[in-house]
Amino acid sequence: MARRGTPSTGALTAAAAAVPGRRERRKQATRAALRAAALRLALRHGVENVTVERIAAEADIAVRTFFNYFASKEEAVVAGAAAGAEALIAAFRARPAGESVLRALRQAVLEVIDQGDAVSREYIRATWLIGRTPSLLPYQLAVLAAQEKALADAIAERLPPGDGHGIYPALCAATALTALRVVLARWLEHGTGPDDAPPVSVLREEVDRALAELAAGLDRPGSA
Repeated sequence: MARRGTPSTGALTAAAAAVPGRRERRKQATRAALRAAALRLALRHGVENVTVERIAAEADIAVRTFFNYFASKEEAVVAGAAAGAEALIAAFRARPAGESVLRALRQAVLEVIDQGDAVSREYIRATWLIGRTPSLLPYQLAVLAAQEKALADAIAERLPPGDGHGIYPALCAATALTALRVVLARWLEHGTGPDDAPPVSVLREEVDRALAELAAGLDRPGSA
């Protein structure tokens, strides 16, 4: 039996399993390099003027290696938005179990926003580009479906067991992610480009307002 205050063998094993090995870290780094290169070139030249060969050269990676990670240049460009959503879902899962769903989601969103790291910057820049490039929309839809499924699973895990969640996790995930995309798009509209957005404090206020609307319920009386 482990002594009080000492991690058990099972806990140590789980912690070790959560840390990716060297091979996995190299794969993650390669994927991130390709994703960043694709987005950088697309912002600079337009998606239609970028090729897989240029992306691979920009990332200093072989063309054949590109196709181990992405099926097309569009998928690589949109991957920046997917990475931001993955960070959001990971932050949501890490919130204390006693928090309500929307409270945990709010805190997770603000945490990702405040980090200001490469992933959050990529998410903002990719979202800006997707909104202005119709050819990326089908690829975004595929990403959104995966995001909604992952968040719905995380929401279901947070709810008390055995109470029959029904449609709630999927509906909440879809509604919340849609609200966040609307907020981010509105925020970006007030800037001149993906690297010239309004202050983050404005985005925080808009996130709070959107989630408050969801918490209050969307039904309102019609006009007489």
